Amino acid sequence: MITNQSDGRSRQLVLLAAFLGWMFDGLEMGIFPLVARPALLDMLAQMPRDSSIIPDEFVGMWMGRITALFLVGAALGGLVFGWLGDRVGRVRAMTWSILTYSVFSGLCYFAQTPWQLGGLRFLAALGMGGEWALGVALVMEVWPQEKRPLLAGVIGAAANLGFVLIALLGFYWKVTQDSWRWVMLAGAAPAALTFFIRLFVPESERWKESVKRSGAARPLREIFSGGLLPTALLGIAFAAVALIGTWGSVQWLPAWADKLTDGAVPKAKALTQIISGLGSVAGCFFGAWIGAAVGRRVTYFSMCLLSLVACAVMFRTEQTYGPQFLVMVFLVGAVTAAFYGWLPLYLPELFPTRVRATGQGVCFNSGRILAAAGALGQGQLMSYYGGSFAKAGAVITLVYIFGMILIWFAPETKGRPLPE
Repeated sequence: MITNQSDGRSRQLVLLAAFLGWMFDGLEMGIFPLVARPALLDMLAQMPRDSSIIPDEFVGMWMGRITALFLVGAALGGLVFGWLGDRVGRVRAMTWSILTYSVFSGLCYFAQTPWQLGGLRFLAALGMGGEWALGVALVMEVWPQEKRPLLAGVIGAAANLGFVLIALLGFYWKVTQDSWRWVMLAGAAPAALTFFIRLFVPESERWKESVKRSGAARPLREIFSGGLLPTALLGIAFAAVALIGTWGSVQWLPAWADKLTDGAVPKAKALTQIISGLGSVAGCFFGAWIGAAVGRRVTYFSMCLLSLVACAVMFRTEQTYGPQFLVMVFLVGAVTAAFYGWLPLYLPELFPTRVRATGQGVCFNSGRILAAAGALGQGQLMSYYGGSFAKAGAVITLVYIFGMILIWFAPETKGRPLPE
């Protein structure tokens, strides 16, 4: 195994592993928005007939529940695998996390009821939630400080590239009530990545030195009982605002497009997801670049403001599926995803090396728990508004107002080295 991380090849292998791991995370996250409506309608068709069930309300309710289960699973996985990363090493824990989300995602092929699908999505999310914190910690500890903004953008963009790739599959393979199960098998592909990581990816020398100096860390105890607690709570809030906006509304755009076309244009879901993902790739680089250029706090405030405006315009003005709808999808995807270039830049700067993976996992994945509440809220709002994605999305995205206020209570870390 390579251990000299001053070597450029070693750093590149670390970046490649983290990029591919998070790219496949994005692929995993993109599967459900693509298959949700046809899968749930297929399951509804297999249930005893009940004329009181309105299909769009059924889809909205179960999309909210399954998305919430996925987010809670990701949150728990982030805590568990982040803790393992600080205890046994970033590389070993990353391997386990990727294997976990690959296996259980593939098993979704066999789901027969919404609860079975939700349970398997929960288990898959355990691994997905861990990979982000581990990959970010590993990359930021191995690469030099001046490269951090670019790398934050690369890591953020990786997930959205995976989101686009699974959407491309849906574009060329019609995702219908008869074919959605085959798409789930694509989620099992990342299992092959674990062999590459174990054979070729070096462990963080910075983490090794930290263990030698301090012994085995007790990261959760240090974060929740010491002076890091206020910092962690702010990090959770910043991640939650971004994640609620994404999972409470933006992730529902493919299903909204499907409804606007009454399911008559099967490629509408995939094309909407592709356009949203491409906008998100651009947004991740933009968020990291602006964060490095003008400071972390001003950037976060600006992202919240732009997201609030873009979502308000889209959800309150778009009525039909067409070119204008897709332009707005791109813009909304870009501004709401800029947070995912900013978070890999900012969160590592809040925690010392001995607890960095756990600290990032706590922040990002506890934010997912709050986002799960947002997803459930979206489902409830859809029922309240008679199945309207637009009206529910317009309410959920008001969350960005809280981010515009909270960021001014956080430390500015521009120009500072990673804390030891």
